[in-house]
Amino acid sequence: MGKGQLRRVSEVFDCWFESGSMPYAQQHYPFENCKEFENGFPADFIAEGIDQTRGWFYTLLVLSTALFGKPPFKNLIANGLVLASNGQKMSKRKKSYPDPMETVHKYGADALRLYLINSPVVRAASLKFKEEGVRDILKDVFLHWFNAYRLAKEENSPFLYNQSKMDVSENYMDRWITFTQSLIKFVKGEMAAYRLYTVVPRLVKFVDQLTNWYVRMSRRRLKTPVVVICIGAWF
Repeated sequence: MGKGQLRRVSEVFDCWFESGSMPYAQQHYPFENCKEFENGFPADFIAEGIDQTRGWFYTLLVLSTALFGKPPFKNLIANGLVLASNGQKMSKRKKSYPDPMETVHKYGADALRLYLINSPVVRAASLKFKEEGVRDILKDVFLHWFNAYRLAKEENSPFLYNQSKMDVSENYMDRWITFTQSLIKFVKGEMAAYRLYTVVPRLVKFVDQLTNWYVRMSRRRLKTPVVVICIGAWF
């Protein structure tokens, strides 16, 4: 393939070796920027595909262990591979996947994003990508959420927010919605621990309970002229 004689650049030892040297090479350590390097090492987290287990992850660990006796990162986020719907690798030649931009224009970037981050990919497993999955996210999550938002913002049903009355509602469903506080605590704790795969399912579950239970059961009451409610939880 190609013509002419190929020669290796003598300064290049190995591409993976250089990738594994990234934490030090980017700072030109130890020749300069020693303080900056020490303040940022090891990194809080790195993120890459599961296929880097034998590549970048490996060389990062080998070099850091040899040089410093410790890993170069505190947390590692590995995502799985997105495959075609038939379980094979996506192929441009075979056109085994829908056009990404057409999918975004059709369903929205948020629907595509939620479909991916609520899939086995965030657990470093493989995902058989299906356009129907993106459609279902739009239909079952975002449209329901938008309808709840629209109900809350209707001009003929104004809500009065009163902080002093938030905790004294006698309606059990109004008390339930304060669950958002424990949800916020859970999300912050899981994100801080880099357990990203536990967060989105809980958020989707909350949206489902909010729209398919709370709003449905409270619709008539919510449409009264004035309602004092902890409506801020919706947003």
